[in-house]
Amino acid sequence: MVKNPLKQLADKIMTRVSDSNRSSPPDGQNQAAVDGMIKDSDAAHFVADVIEVSRTFPVIVDFWAPWCAPCKQLGPLLEKLVGEAGGLVRLVKIDIDKNQGLAAQLQIESIPAVFAFKDGRPIDAFFGAQPESQVRAFMKRSCGDAKTPQEAALELAAATLDGGDATAASAMFGQILEHQPADPAATAGLIRCALAAGDAAAAQRIIKGLPKELAGEAPVAAAISAAELAELGDGCGDVAALREKVANDENDLQARYDLSLALYSNDRPEEAVGELIELVRRNRQWKDDAARKQLVKIFDALGHQHPLTVEARKRLSAVLFS
Repeated sequence: MVKNPLKQLADKIMTRVSDSNRSSPPDGQNQAAVDGMIKDSDAAHFVADVIEVSRTFPVIVDFWAPWCAPCKQLGPLLEKLVGEAGGLVRLVKIDIDKNQGLAAQLQIESIPAVFAFKDGRPIDAFFGAQPESQVRAFMKRSCGDAKTPQEAALELAAATLDGGDATAASAMFGQILEHQPADPAATAGLIRCALAAGDAAAAQRIIKGLPKELAGEAPVAAAISAAELAELGDGCGDVAALREKVANDENDLQARYDLSLALYSNDRPEEAVGELIELVRRNRQWKDDAARKQLVKIFDALGHQHPLTVEARKRLSAVLFS
């Protein structure tokens, strides 16, 4: 008997998440360093390692010192992000204690000091410790419009899922998770693949095994909301029967609520949102604000920038504040 590939991926997802270090290079080395994307340099090799290389790849230069505590925090983060970039950028590390002349020439007065070089010249820089979000933004600016292999793979997997091939998309997300076991977008994609294939059990197995931190990531939280909506929609009844019930009694709010759930589970989110907004208009306090709460869950599942979410929020606000 051939196993459902979505179930197989659900079985493996927690192994990938919990065993994130199994592909680490020997002796704790950073994989990017092994692949030649990270290196230590000095004044004598600055032109070759930074200026010349930057004519082909963006080069991030990290000026640091062994006694600098913020440097010890920033260095591993830079190495991680360079590794994630998959070859789009290089990292060169320079110890200013051993290269005081170079530091003076570049007017580096405090560390950490991080420069981005492209086409033989510096294009960006920051000084001092920065949160990961800011460092990621710096790296993104340095790489320009180029996509990392992981970003390209995620886009292809998402497009495949949108095109209706959940099985192929799940295999793609699974491959991404082989390399990045706790990637939020790939984890969310795997959950959505299971839902698209009608395999709610596989989706729930993934969700129940997720670490709290990963479950709280925005794309994963949105996928979890989608799974909860799908579960609520099961057993709500036939859309046509519920629509007839509402037509016979427009104030049958339970039927209208059930209709919205059934519509959403049948991939008709716009109609589902319309029924819920109408329910709020008729009785916004019904069952402890159930309709508004359900709308918020739909917004979470769709994403806050989704056109339907943006438009529906405006409609809901008009009803609530009329």
